[in-house]
Amino acid sequence: MSALRTERLLNLLIALLNTRYGLRRSDLRAKVYHDTSSTEAAFGRMFERDKSDLRQFGFDVETVMDHGWSSDDPATTRYRIGKESNRLPDVSLTSAECTVLILAAQLWERAALGSAAQDAMRKLQAAGGLAEAELPAGVQPRIKPAGQAFEDLITGMHAQHPVSFTYLAGTTGREENRTVEPWGLGSRFGQWYLVGFDRDRAAKRFFRLSRFTSAVTVLDKDSYTPPAGFNVRSELDSLPELPVQSALVDVAAGKLLGLRKRATETPTPEAPGSMPDGGWDRLSVPYRDAEVLGEELASYGPNVVVSAPAELAAAVRRRLKAAADFSASPAPAVAFPDTVPAKRPRKRTSEDQLKRMLQLVPFLVHNQGLHISEVASSFGVTRKELEDDLRILICSGLPEGYPDDLLDIQWEDDHVFITQDLDLNRPVRFTVDEACALLTGLETLNGLPELAEGSALESVTVKLMAAAGEEGLKAGSIAGPQVGPANSAHLATIRQAIADGRQLHLTYFSAQRDSMSERDVDPLRLYSLDNTWYFEAYCHSAGGLRNFRLDRIEGLAPNGQAVTEAARPAEGFPVKLFTPNDDDTLVTVQLAPQGAGLADDYYAERTAPLPGGGLIAEIRFGSTSWLPMFVAQHGGAVRILEPAELADAAQEWIIAALSRYGG
Repeated sequence: MSALRTERLLNLLIALLNTRYGLRRSDLRAKVYHDTSSTEAAFGRMFERDKSDLRQFGFDVETVMDHGWSSDDPATTRYRIGKESNRLPDVSLTSAECTVLILAAQLWERAALGSAAQDAMRKLQAAGGLAEAELPAGVQPRIKPAGQAFEDLITGMHAQHPVSFTYLAGTTGREENRTVEPWGLGSRFGQWYLVGFDRDRAAKRFFRLSRFTSAVTVLDKDSYTPPAGFNVRSELDSLPELPVQSALVDVAAGKLLGLRKRATETPTPEAPGSMPDGGWDRLSVPYRDAEVLGEELASYGPNVVVSAPAELAAAVRRRLKAAADFSASPAPAVAFPDTVPAKRPRKRTSEDQLKRMLQLVPFLVHNQGLHISEVASSFGVTRKELEDDLRILICSGLPEGYPDDLLDIQWEDDHVFITQDLDLNRPVRFTVDEACALLTGLETLNGLPELAEGSALESVTVKLMAAAGEEGLKAGSIAGPQVGPANSAHLATIRQAIADGRQLHLTYFSAQRDSMSERDVDPLRLYSLDNTWYFEAYCHSAGGLRNFRLDRIEGLAPNGQAVTEAARPAEGFPVKLFTPNDDDTLVTVQLAPQGAGLADDYYAERTAPLPGGGLIAEIRFGSTSWLPMFVAQHGGAVRILEPAELADAAQEWIIAALSRYGG
């Protein structure tokens, strides 16, 4: 869609919204399209495309037929858009309901539906439905980003396009190409699953995202119709949990304390496979999914070797081989644009611009006089992009084009005012993505006892379902993970310490350092990624802010001291899992298409796109010693380009690990 077509669609929308009896196609052609050169058939095709685009943005064009008085008086077809049919219904929320809804929206802060959740909340704000709300102290649940595959599957699913990808079949152990109609995505047993119709096998199938071995391709020239009333949560309830198995792994002496804690027993010499030489210990490690454990073991590099089963050894070797091949491939030239956004740049289209402008007008109506930089920040665009939007808006209006027939927006003193809105003063109804983001988030919050026990969660869900209408029914295509903590006692202790302003003493296992430590900390905030909970605290040993995983705490108790003046939470909400500092090492990495989402996950400072969908990203890391583990874990999705010594160290780490599996 070109910028001219964007402006034309906006003018067409305003004309159809502001007519009571409808406009004839000839009137639209002359006054909106100003079309005199094309044939009637060509204009008809263009008009039908525009109606389809408006329908995509939530506006249904009605056809009104005026029948003639006699056979000599032909019927007249008119077109209009009902002013109420496309609008978001009024939603009035209490302060408690707003609190729950904000938490639900923030679940997706760095996941695939994050922008959709922000759009939905902006619409509610423009409709005047949000009340003042105070978020509960220290509780910030979030959904962990499920990788680039998740985002691409969401795109295909909601646009009803099939997708293709390479998949590691659990029954055969072979990589196979799959073409699937994506019906739903959901989290079960700590794993994300795709449920859909496998065209190659002509049957419904379940696919674990952890077994995808390529990027997802959306087949946007094809389409499908999902089954009516599909609910992915019900489908996933029928899945049995994978059985517990035992893996025999050889671990370097004195290494990998975390893995040793999970080992159930030390096998006897009679166990399968020859025992390792001196300096190694053989452990029996329980697991359910070979791909999940394989990802972890690959990150340990040459410090671990899988003895059995063969499936697990193959999973580790495949990741190491992919990482080695990617690291050895020709390196692209590192060149970043002069001006880039902090987040990974997403391709901005004219459709995005029109969608944004339709949100912008009601937002300005309900927020008169905001500074232009504040408006740009609210919509996640630059000031230049916002001013481009405003310049199109002030030239848009009714077909006659008189001054009173145009949108009237002023921002000469950097404060934006709108005095003529031409019936664009109410937000459009929720899209499928927006409804899914909020309703799935609300359902996910049921895993938090302190929220599930109150009535606000239930009441706001009922109100949002009513407001979402048919789009809300499609929220059954996504099911979020469980966000309840595994150790509720630790959670309760930390929450109480945050509320009382008291210090905690903890015994903590650091996976990166592979060691235990004793610390006194000032707890500040609790947050989660899926059901993995963290808390942010000022660590007196480190002399700064640190994030601690609850499942790595060996001991936790108040130490009787009050928190100090040094205890200040990091800026920003929600809290970042990775907080960059000035003394961090700036690392340049190359991301394959399937790993492009890591730029967002690790808060890349600069990015540059590569042909084929990959990226070059600049990321700050506080500790670089674990970067070889990072590269090995993501098996072929990421490589280090600069500094050269870090790239060499990662490559040596991977080659040494791969040599233990035969090179």
